[in-house]
Amino acid sequence: MTDDKDVLRDVWFGRIPTCFTLYQDEITEREAEPYYLLLPRISYLTLVTDKVKKHFQKVMRQEEVSEIWFEYEGTPLKWHYPIGLLFDLHASNTALPWSITVHFKNFPEKDLLHCHSKDVIEAHFMACIKEADALKHKSQVINEMQKKDHKQLWMGLQNDKFEQFWAINRKLMEYPPEESGFRYIPFRIYQATTERPFIQKLFRPIASGGELHTLGDLLKDVCPSAITSEDGEQKTQVMIHGIEPMLETPIQWLSEHMSYPDNFLHISIIPRPTD
Repeated sequence: MTDDKDVLRDVWFGRIPTCFTLYQDEITEREAEPYYLLLPRISYLTLVTDKVKKHFQKVMRQEEVSEIWFEYEGTPLKWHYPIGLLFDLHASNTALPWSITVHFKNFPEKDLLHCHSKDVIEAHFMACIKEADALKHKSQVINEMQKKDHKQLWMGLQNDKFEQFWAINRKLMEYPPEESGFRYIPFRIYQATTERPFIQKLFRPIASGGELHTLGDLLKDVCPSAITSEDGEQKTQVMIHGIEPMLETPIQWLSEHMSYPDNFLHISIIPRPTD
């Protein structure tokens, strides 16, 4: 991969200032103060909210505490989506800090998966990395790694260790010198205005004529409504890691530098603010 290490670092160390408040109907023994945290964009809510849980459990009656879950303005937040994706999709045009509501009961079974331990997150994370490598390298890279390499990827993410993670992840971002990129780009497109979970299909980074495909080419092929509108006015924003990349950016470069640690490009299509 081309070595734009500063970009990788900026992506890794992206943070979202967040204010957690307890849902008003939760029964507490004394008033629950809000809790503030800088959330890493690249992580998962259930990986980084132990302090939030401890803070609010201090004021709860123990019999009232069951599985913790989070919502933003009435939308339950999916823990298996990276934090940065959740913010881009649901809250990117709101003022900071991001205001998240904490619940300890009435778990929304229809909307959220249960997450009883960090093993569940690790299994989900590794399944995504394996799927991404199947698209990029027919699974050859991940299969040649040892179990300790897989563990190092996970521990690097869990403990927020950039160097530890990238020492292994670098191999997943390489491709043979005789080729100009991956076999297919691992990406998922999420639309704020639809119930559909996400769009995913096979897309090559290089056109049959040898030219590099761009983000615009990907969107034209997979989600044309994101970049064209009937009246010519652009009504949506395309967000990755909180920024709006230029549509001319080669999709191969984005895949190497702007993927989340699970090796997928998570792309949010959100309504453009009207004010």
